[in-house]
Formats: sequence, C-alpha cells, structure tokens
Amino acid sequence: MYSFRKINNLTGWAVFAIAAVTYVRTVEPTVSFWDCGEFIAAAHKLLIGHPPGAPFFLLVAHLFTDALASDSSQVAYWMNVLSALSSAFTILFLFWTITLLGRKLITTPVTEYSIGQTIGLMMAGVVGSLVYTFSDSFWFSAVESEVYALSSLFTAFVVWAMLKWELIDDSAAANRWLLLIAYVIGLSIGTHLLNLVTLPALALIFYFRKFTPTWKGAILTLIVSGIALLFVMNVMRTELPGIAGKMDIFFVNTLGLPFNSGAIVFTVLCVSALLYGIWYSVRKQKVVLNTVLLGFTFILIGYSSYVMLVVRANFNPTFNLNNPKDLSGFMYYMNMEQYGAARPLLYGPNFTAGVVEIEKGSPIYIKGEHKYESYSQRLVPKYDPRKMTLFPRLYSDDESRRHPQLYRNITGLREGENPALAHQFSYFFKQQIGYFYVRYFLWNFVGRDSDEVGAGWHTTFHSKDTLPPVLSENKAHNRFYGLPLFLGLIGLFFVIQRNRQVGAFTGLLFFMTGIALIIYLNPPPVEPRERDYIYVGSFYAFAIWIGLGVMALSEWIKSIVKQEVLRPVLIGSLCLAVPVLMVKENWDDHDRTGRYMALDSAKNMLESCAPNAILFTTGDNDTYPLLYAQEVEGIRPDVRVVISQFMGTDWYIDYLKQSLGRTPAMPISLEKKNYVSYVNNQILFYENPTVKDGINLKEYIRLIREDNPALKVTLDSGETINTLPTPKLYLPLDKEAIVKSGQIPTALTSLLSDQMLIELPKKHIYKDDLVFLDILAQNDWKRPVYFTTTQLPNQYNLMKHTQLEGVVCRLLPVEVPQAEDGFLNSDIAYNNLMNKSQWRGQNDPNVYHDETCRGERLVASRLAFLTLAQQLMAENQPKKAREVLMRSLGIMPNEIFHDDQICSLYVAPLLQVGEKQKAEQLAKRLTHNAEQNLAYYWEEKSKDQQAIRTNLYILNQVAAAFKEANHPDATRYEALLEKELNVWQN
Repeated sequence: MYSFRKINNLTGWAVFAIAAVTYVRTVEPTVSFWDCGEFIAAAHKLLIGHPPGAPFFLLVAHLFTDALASDSSQVAYWMNVLSALSSAFTILFLFWTITLLGRKLITTPVTEYSIGQTIGLMMAGVVGSLVYTFSDSFWFSAVESEVYALSSLFTAFVVWAMLKWELIDDSAAANRWLLLIAYVIGLSIGTHLLNLVTLPALALIFYFRKFTPTWKGAILTLIVSGIALLFVMNVMRTELPGIAGKMDIFFVNTLGLPFNSGAIVFTVLCVSALLYGIWYSVRKQKVVLNTVLLGFTFILIGYSSYVMLVVRANFNPTFNLNNPKDLSGFMYYMNMEQYGAARPLLYGPNFTAGVVEIEKGSPIYIKGEHKYESYSQRLVPKYDPRKMTLFPRLYSDDESRRHPQLYRNITGLREGENPALAHQFSYFFKQQIGYFYVRYFLWNFVGRDSDEVGAGWHTTFHSKDTLPPVLSENKAHNRFYGLPLFLGLIGLFFVIQRNRQVGAFTGLLFFMTGIALIIYLNPPPVEPRERDYIYVGSFYAFAIWIGLGVMALSEWIKSIVKQEVLRPVLIGSLCLAVPVLMVKENWDDHDRTGRYMALDSAKNMLESCAPNAILFTTGDNDTYPLLYAQEVEGIRPDVRVVISQFMGTDWYIDYLKQSLGRTPAMPISLEKKNYVSYVNNQILFYENPTVKDGINLKEYIRLIREDNPALKVTLDSGETINTLPTPKLYLPLDKEAIVKSGQIPTALTSLLSDQMLIELPKKHIYKDDLVFLDILAQNDWKRPVYFTTTQLPNQYNLMKHTQLEGVVCRLLPVEVPQAEDGFLNSDIAYNNLMNKSQWRGQNDPNVYHDETCRGERLVASRLAFLTLAQQLMAENQPKKAREVLMRSLGIMPNEIFHDDQICSLYVAPLLQVGEKQKAEQLAKRLTHNAEQNLAYYWEEKSKDQQAIRTNLYILNQVAAAFKEANHPDATRYEALLEKELNVWQN
C-alpha cells in the first residue's frame, strides 16, 4: 500500500533540491549590475531604496544575511542565495500546483489512484517544474539580489494555497486558508506589486468552488475581482495614506493640533470601523462579510511592513530616496512622483499632442517648524484635446530617446501625421505584444539568438559551427527546438478538452501576468534594458500547461501502449529530455560563479579618486555598485558619491546638504525655498546684452538664492521665472591656494589663471544643472571633483578642464587648449590602471560575462587603457605603452568579451610598439569574424544597421592600421573592406 500524499510531497522536495542546488551553485559571488547593489546596501543597513519600495524584502534579506554572513564581503553572496532559495521554493509550489490541477483532470478519487496514475501525475509535475527551473528569465532572477525571486515565491504560494483551499470541506478551516492567502498578499505588496495581478484568477477558483458556474457569474466574478485589485493597488496602498495626510494637515494647520494628530485620529477611526464591522459580522452570523473584513485586515497587517520606511527615514540613513519621513514624503514616495507623470492607460495624449497649457494643481506641503508649509503647487500639463485618444500607446514625446521617430518607424506614420486608433493598435501588437512579450516568451520556450539587447528568438537546427561568430561565440545562443512550446500547447488543448474550469483559471493567470501587464505598463519603444523578468508569472502559467501536456501525451498513447505503468514512465522519460536540453543549453549563460566585474569596477573608480573626493555618477551601473562598495564593504567612505540624475529633486538636495559622518556635507548654498518641488525646475535662457561677456558664477548663484528680480522675466501667464542671462559664467580662482593644494600637475601650472570660464550651451538649464554649478562655486577646489564618465563634462562644455585618469576623470581649474576630448595624465592613469585596479575573472573563459558586463564599463576600461597607451607613445615611452596594451588584452581578451570597435583600435598601436605578431593575430581574428558576421547579415537581409556598421568599422580600422605600418597584408585587408562596402552599398 502506498500513500499518494507522501509520494507527492517527497517528489516535490526532490524537485526543490534540484532547483536549490542549481541556483545556489550558479549564484553570483558578489554584487551584480543594475539595482542589485542598491537592494543589498538597503537590506544590509535598512536604507530607503527607490520607490515604490520593497520593505518586507529588505527586512527578510537583512535577517537572512545578518545570520549567515561572516563578514561584510559575504553579504552580497548570501543575499543572492536568498534569491536562489526563494526561487527553489517557487519550483516546489509549482510542482504541487501542477499535481493539484492534474488531479482535476482525473475522475478517479485520489484515494483510489493506481500506480500508473500516480506516476503520471508525478512525471507531469517534474517535467513542468523543471522546465520552469531551467527557463531563461526565471533562472536569471534566481541568482541575483532582486525582488523578483521572492515575489515569484509569493505568487506561487498563493496560487497553490488557493487550490488547497478548494479541497477543504470544513468551512472554518477553509476560511483560515483564505485569511492566510490575504496575509501573504499583504506581505507581497512589501516586496513587489506583481503578485496582485493574480487576484482575478484566484477569484475564479473561489467562484467555481462556491457557485454553479455560468457565463454571467464568471464575468461578474471577474468584475468584482478587478474592483478588488484596483482597491488594493490604489485605494488601500495610496489613497488611505493620502486621506490620512490631508486630515493631518487640517488638524495641524487649521485646528492648531500637534503633528501626526490627524493621522492618528484617522487611523483610530479606520481601525474602529474595521473592528466594529468584524464584531457586527460575528454577531449577525454574516460569514461572507466576516471573511471579507478579516481578509482586508490581514492584507493591512501584511502591508504594514511599509511602516519601516517611515521609521528608518526619520533616522536620516545614508541613502534615503524621497525621504518618506512624514505623510507628505510617504505619499510622494508611494505615488512614485520621482518618475514624473504616470503612463496613460485607457485615454490620454498622443506624442504629437503637445502641452498647450500648464495648470497649477494641488499644493505641495512640507513639514515646517510648527505647521505644514506650502512652497509650491503641482503643475498639471494640459494637452491639445484634438490629439487625445482612446488606448494611447503612442504617448511619449521623449526626443532624447528618439521615441517619436521610433513610433513612426514601427507604425509607418509620416512626419506631421497624427496617430489614429489603428496606429495605436498597430504599435500595440507589433512592438508591445510582439517585441516586449512574445519575443521574451519564445526566448524561454523556443530558443534565443544571443544575450545582446534586442536579440531575437529562433528554432535553428543547424550546428553552431555554421553560424557567424556573433552568434556561435555567444554563450546565450540557446536552442530548445520549440519542444517546451509544443509541450505547453498540447497541455493547453488537453486542459480545455478535459476541464474548462482549469483552462479558465490557468488561462486567466497566463493573461493577467503577461498581456495584462503589457497593457498596464504601456512600454515605450525602447527600454534601458531587457524586461523579460517582469513577465515570469505568465511563463509560470505556461509551465503548468507543459506539465499537463505530459499527462496528455500519456493519455493519447493509450491505444498503443496498453500497460498502465509503462505508459507514464515512457512518456515521462521522453519528456524529461526537454528540461535536460534546457539545462544543457542555459547553464553556461546563467552560471555567474567567478564574476566580480560590478564590484571591481566600483572599487577601481573609488580607489582612483584622491582623498575626500566628490564623485559624480551618471547611471545605474555606475551608481549602485558604488553604493554597495561603500555601504556594505566600507570601501573608500571618504569619497562622496553624487548621483547626477537625482540632483534635480529637493529630497536629494537635502540629503547632499547633510554630513554623513564619514564625509562632510556637500557645499550647496541654495536654500530650501530655492529648490523645493517645482521651484526652479527650469531656468530659461534669456540672453541679456549687458552681461554678454559673462557673469560671476558665485554672484549668479547668490541672485538665485535671494530670488532677485534682476533675473526674472514674466511669462504670458503672468508668472515670473528665473533666467540664465548669459552662457558665460566665470569662477574666480585663488591661484596660490590651488597651487599649494597640489592638485594641478606641474606641467599645467602655467595654464592657471585668475578665473575659470564655464561656457554653457545656449539653452535652458534645469534644477540639477543649478545644483551642479552651485557645488562648483562653493567648493572652491577644496575637494577634488571627479566623474565616472565624460557625460557631465561634455554637457557643461568642460572637457578642456577635464583630466583623464583611467576609469575616472577629474575636473581641474585649468583650461588646456585643443583638449576637446580632455587631457590625460599618464602618470596617474598608469598607476590607477596598472597598480590600483582589480579585474578578477575577466580573463577566465569559464566565467560568463553578459551583455551588461560587455557594455559601457568594458568599453570605458578598454578605452582607458588604449588612450593611456597612445599618450605614452606620444610621450616617447613605447616600453610602458606596450605594457599597457598587453595588460589590457590580457585582462580583457576579446576571445572572451568578443570583438568590438575598441578592439580594432588596438591594432595600430600594437604595430607601433613592435608587437607585430600580436597585432597580426588580433587583425586576423577581427577581420575573419567581421567577414563571417557580414556574410550572415547579407544572407539574412538584416536591417540591423548598427551591427553592420560596427563590422565595417572594424574592417576599416584594421586596413588603415596595416596600410599606415606598410605591412604586406595591407592590400588584402583593403580588398576585403572594399568588397564588403560594395555589398553594403548595393
């Protein structure tokens, strides 16, 4: 006699073990790029991360890492392990979900299952859950410190728990399961909001269990559950705190009561009403009302993890985004006002609409000394009503990211043409569904071309040997031959045939976690990174169908294989080949062991800075690894990191004006009234001939600070606004103090003058520009100023004042003529790159470095070495130049990081320093790969012009280098270039 329950449990835990070992074995040993550094630092010190926050995730991660990390360098590893274990538990609940749903397709009572039926269910669960285990997007999130692993666990748990609830006959016990589900949903809000989209699917299970199904009843259930979803997302999460905030303002400003008195009264009223409702429902025996009220209560209890944000913000932590220390700050945080206006959903403007008017909205209150004070009002843009539309998909007018042009390219819109509703749906199906969802879906269940941004899916059957290097050398070139897709489709048809209720539930789960999210998120034509991890919930639902597809195949061969036990064993064994194929293909591009690039890049930047430096960053992959390095591992805490994209927000300016203990406050003279929300957001460039020769920067900042009428102009609306009267701002210099500080190289002291001219572009400036200029003015060169990239120096026309020092660049109060791209200090750069920097694992062929690793940081590092080598040759130091070139090629070999435009620039200096053999080897590889890639692009009629131009550029650089060196192979490389150019042009 055997127990189905015991076999089901043991098999589930076995699958969990496989997933756990896989994920723990492949986690990154330290911090990853993107938001991971922020999450690890925020969890380690309970800091305030980006909105809408993940307080429960941070609390769990804090406890987990605090218990297991032996020292600060282990925190990132153990937080990655937390994601791995969360993901493994997701797989456990997926297995049990598949077997629970599979039982619905078998008419025999569970107590009477035969061995064959039990094996069939186990095989379905194993195959479905292992396919998901080894799927591309889910595995990616399982090995890094992001919220998606824990969020997936919550989703998996509530789906499984709802199916368990369905089996319970005792109503009291069943209601306790519903309350548990409500509590977990509340907790999940403190991790990520994605879990909430499962509510309509869960409501269907409730409806099918409690009522006789009808179309009318099912539709009504979906409507009610949709309302519940909106209530939790909007009313409970943001509107209730908003009402509390308004009530507090009334109590403090009108009634003269202490701060928080209104919020306390509102909370007491809400709790009292809830308790009364529960008491009333018990007294009147209203079971449904009681369950609903208790469920709402438990969601609120779970949601209460957000209190942590307010508590921690009041302790002024070292990273405090949006500063949600009071109700007004908390509402700003929860409404994600930092990101600007929400994307339109059902009705809104086209990208061609244009703002015709800006109205003043509700006042913005800030906690003053005795009451809430209003410095400004929210600005509400009004659009041309003739260019408003239903279902606005073509809404973004962001020219900096080329959104309007991309909309036109995708939909065929002509310049000046206003989008019609047909264009909205064209974009929706082509780009949002096709590119942002179907492409990701097929990555996971058909195959993936590569890990490059924009990579497609494929079903290629030919050998990698016949593919071009751009694909064959990419570890993320994975082929599943569509087998997971076919198995899932078989399962879907089988479910629809056998049990419409199971089909409706799984179909709705698939839709809500996939297509519905696309509709809600309304993505623009390009994103900063691939977003496939958002839609893993729908891939989870498809994995259920894959599992049930195993049952379908077993059922369909009944007439061929009569033996009941042999049938599921045979089919299950054959179907197990699918996850085996997936783990084989996916392992090498999901195994992050030995990867230290994010941490080392942060260390290299920090160690390259002089003591007590100010370091300006320009992007997530500069900023968050730096945050981790300083906050968790304590590397160079004397360096004050300034995140440039936040400098236009009042809460971040407040943060910069605070001392962190380890570093003094930033030198900012502007007062709160000068930079509070919507004040000085934009400063118009309004040229004044009387100051055409320039204005003292310190004097200009003083006039802004005093809100001096001399800088004001009146707009058509009657409102006055500050202006920039000249692009020329000069900063007086204390030459003696600057020379004494030693920050100017001896060779440049002759270029030091009494003032530094900053000539801005002739255009409007914004609040972040104003803050940057204020820092420069007030710093007076007392602290060294550095940048992680040349973006900001270029933006402010400061490149002639920018000294390149390896992976960072430094602003100096001297102007070097003709240094349009900056000037390089070879001694400092050599020491930084050759002695101070770490490059662990970057030359190990067994370590996988994905597209992010091969992106901006790699390019910047390669370019830093190349520029240094070229400068050393110009200084007649060929021996050191050779060392630099060989060091670069040794730690960042193009055999591992692939060929790029920068690699081709190494050929000429290698020939110049006498490394003829290395130059020939590099040229041979570069040209061979470029030729193979271009042949592939010509054959496939590729429209990827950027990739084509990159390969042509490589051929051109190699040919030019060999021609300049009078190398015998120059003619051959020139002929190859000519051949490929002719193909391209024809």
